[in-house]
Amino acid sequence: MSDRPTMTTTAGAPVPDNQNSLTAGPRGGIMLQDYQLIEKLAHQNRERIPERVVHAKGWGAFGTLTITGDISKYTKAKCLQPGASTPMLARFSTVAGEQGAADHERDVRGFALKFYTEDGNWDLVGNNTPVFFVRDPYKFPDFIHTQKRHPKTNLRSATAMWDFWSLSPESLHQVTILMSDRGLPQTPMHMNGYGSHTFSFWNDAGERYWVKFHFKTQQGHKHFTNEEGEAIIGKTREGYQEALFGTIEAGEFPRWTVQVQIMPELDADKTPYNPFDLTKVWPHSDYPPIDIGVMELNRNAENYFAEIENAAFSPSNIVPGIAYSPDKMLQARVFSYADAHRHRLGTHYENIPVNQPRCPVHHYHRDGQMNTYGGIRTGNPDAYYEPNSFNGPVENKTAQEPPLRISGDMSRFNHREGNDDYGQPRALFNLFDDGQKARLFSNIAAAMGGVPGEIIERQLAHFKLVHPDYEAGVRAALESAHGYKADTISADKPQAAE
Repeated sequence: MSDRPTMTTTAGAPVPDNQNSLTAGPRGGIMLQDYQLIEKLAHQNRERIPERVVHAKGWGAFGTLTITGDISKYTKAKCLQPGASTPMLARFSTVAGEQGAADHERDVRGFALKFYTEDGNWDLVGNNTPVFFVRDPYKFPDFIHTQKRHPKTNLRSATAMWDFWSLSPESLHQVTILMSDRGLPQTPMHMNGYGSHTFSFWNDAGERYWVKFHFKTQQGHKHFTNEEGEAIIGKTREGYQEALFGTIEAGEFPRWTVQVQIMPELDADKTPYNPFDLTKVWPHSDYPPIDIGVMELNRNAENYFAEIENAAFSPSNIVPGIAYSPDKMLQARVFSYADAHRHRLGTHYENIPVNQPRCPVHHYHRDGQMNTYGGIRTGNPDAYYEPNSFNGPVENKTAQEPPLRISGDMSRFNHREGNDDYGQPRALFNLFDDGQKARLFSNIAAAMGGVPGEIIERQLAHFKLVHPDYEAGVRAALESAHGYKADTISADKPQAAE
């Protein structure tokens, strides 16, 4: 025993007995002066922190981004130059489930990446789908409410979910992907990832390009049916964690091919679709994906809580050469994600080791929760404001991105006017073979159990505008699964929220 380290209190004092409480005699009560007991109980009460409002259940690992292609004419980002190798962290997650939810549920998967570059952290926070349910952040809290628990029953509500979707035809593209085979990947390694939003590149010449990021799995696509997923949940609720951790621990490192789609800045005024609309994809025929490198995950976390649960990803983390776009959802997330971390982890959440940049950090933020770095990070205690005369850090004009050339009058524009919400879902539907369509119909019917007929008919009318076979297939599946019959509600003109 003498060669083992001595157990101590958090203050460093040796602990003489970690088996028995201090009492007034063998049968007496516990003494308040037993600070070692109080410390253990107090820490246990505080072991949990608020879970993420969305993407609460997640799995992650560390790895490397290696750039093999040359896109230097589009971006000055050092981490994207030929030959660059950047350490990184990936976290995959489900959207709706709480921390204790089962992994193998039909849901969109988060695909969040943190790259520790020499110019600071770059976070790319996307999903395993290239689109999303809504295009305006005004609707995001409402949408998430429909995915969470009903305030009265405390149960998930299929009625709320389909009511919102049927009133929001922009969701058709994402709903079709979610209810297709790809809505239930077998593991995190067998799905693609996407930045989803439109971002921008800028180069040394001050030229801007719009960009979409794609991460294509090299493990191949593997998916489960609802029934197969339910069978796995009956045996384990942690199937994704087991698969990801076990694969990396066995030395079988998963990889993704990294691609970008590039659009010249002024092309954004010419496309028939809004290239900044999160419910839309860019046709590959117009903007072909360019292979630029490989992402590999090759190290598990040493402590899940410290390195995965404490990981804080935010689109606000960008580096010179990479920037935002007029994508409204992206612009809102730039605020909301960092704000969520300040609430959940503390004001200085980026001082947690897993979130710390691997480059020098100098700023004038001070005080508040978790300020553990000894005051101001300026190198001089007198330099606690800016500008100052005490050699404190100063701005660097070379990090200034070029101005946007897209402008317009500020207003609350109706984002549905002139927007085709049916064309891209139709193109996706037409790519499915008969088996994929049959499973799509069945998955939708299963998810509509107990939904009022008025809402079902409204959603079926949207499916019909995508393709008559889409509506007919779902209607037949509803009749087969639930004995559903069309009611007297007209389905000629689907409703949408104003």
